[in-house]
Amino acid sequence: MGDTLHRLPARTGTSLTEPAPRAADVRVGSTTDGLTPISAAVRPFGATFAQWLSLIAVALAALGADQLTKAIVTNRLDLNDEVHVAGPFSIHHVTNSGIAFGLFASATPIVILLTALAVAWMLYFFARSGSRHPVLPVALGLVIGGSVSNLIDRVRLGHVTDFLDLKYWPAFNLADSFIVVGVAALLLALVAADRSAARPQRVREATRS
Repeated sequence: MGDTLHRLPARTGTSLTEPAPRAADVRVGSTTDGLTPISAAVRPFGATFAQWLSLIAVALAALGADQLTKAIVTNRLDLNDEVHVAGPFSIHHVTNSGIAFGLFASATPIVILLTALAVAWMLYFFARSGSRHPVLPVALGLVIGGSVSNLIDRVRLGHVTDFLDLKYWPAFNLADSFIVVGVAALLLALVAADRSAARPQRVREATRS
């Protein structure tokens, strides 16, 4: 007689051809619970210690450069004095109680409050999103440094000193320039980060189709 064929009895309600249960999708590099796929893992965006140091260094450099140039202008030129440099550009000692480029000149208390709120919001944003793009410490450092420098002047003097005059544009200072450059860099960084985040999603959708 041949060998006896042993078969395990099938469970009630199941078929002999039913596939075995699929194992959980666990991959190296997933989240700490070992169960969430990599694509669903949450990446931390909060600023690191090194990024905070970079932000502070840039902000202090911007603040120092602006305060130094204002001190030189106020010591060398009387109010409303002007020194022609080249073409439409001149060094013109004027004061401004408003925000950048002479806007809202008659609302100093409101400008002080709005500036303080803006700086606080930028610090909060950087604490939560400082790692979204490597340019953020520099961009926000320029904006914060320029804003704080003008804020110090408004609180201490009631106005800021402007001296960069292009004739066809309201006079401004280095702090205003830092703010404009920082905001432009910040917007470009955020747009680039959003495009980078959307690109893998489009690739996955194209692969599925």
